[in-house]
Amino acid sequence: MKRIFILLLAFVAVGATAQPIEKLEYTLRYSFIRGGKAVLQANETTYDDQKAIHYHLEGNTVGLADKLFSVHDIYESFINPDTFLPYKAVRNVKERRYRYYNEVFFFNDNDSIFSQRSGGRKVPHNLVDFLGAFFYLRHNHYLDRLDFGEEFTIPVFHADKHFMMTAKYLGTEKIKSEMGEKECHVLAPRVDKGKLLKRSDGLKFYITKDADRIPLLLEFDMNVGALKCELHSYEKRGVQQIKK
Repeated sequence: MKRIFILLLAFVAVGATAQPIEKLEYTLRYSFIRGGKAVLQANETTYDDQKAIHYHLEGNTVGLADKLFSVHDIYESFINPDTFLPYKAVRNVKERRYRYYNEVFFFNDNDSIFSQRSGGRKVPHNLVDFLGAFFYLRHNHYLDRLDFGEEFTIPVFHADKHFMMTAKYLGTEKIKSEMGEKECHVLAPRVDKGKLLKRSDGLKFYITKDADRIPLLLEFDMNVGALKCELHSYEKRGVQQIKK
């Protein structure tokens, strides 16, 4: 469940844009059972006297899932609005009795980072943080250039280590959502299936094929059925975009 909740937070990160007031809210459901929620907000700000985008993502379990797992995670990123590479990333995790906090500073000019937990080190070129990986894809037009079945990799920093994130592009598909029927890009990240997923590609992201690139749906193909993360509220400049 904790691994699934982390992927839920990653999915929500895709939707943020550089607008000063934007808010996206998601619900995690198994059939009719509500298991969690996540809220992403994006604001224009400054970082070290430079223009930046501040992404704040907060997710937590609810109801029975909260009694069983008690997850409350916060991820923050300060991003260069021109390159969409990170200046700084914050991870603040509370999962039952487990606690984890770290701040990581990125120095993209010389391909290095400094972690409060482990110090400085050299890293791959264009390394992005966990939260930033997904909107880095979006703003650099990866989706527009991919062919069906094509795989791609991106260097990502998470849990105080870096790795290559791999995903496959599955073309487009029309889906029904709170925003009506939308044509979406479909991505399948390769993840460790563990005991819950049927296979390593049993996870799909649905991202609208329009200028907004809004993530509408995340599906987990699990051994015990389908788990879904669905958008239920989208505010842009303080105006609700989903009509109830």
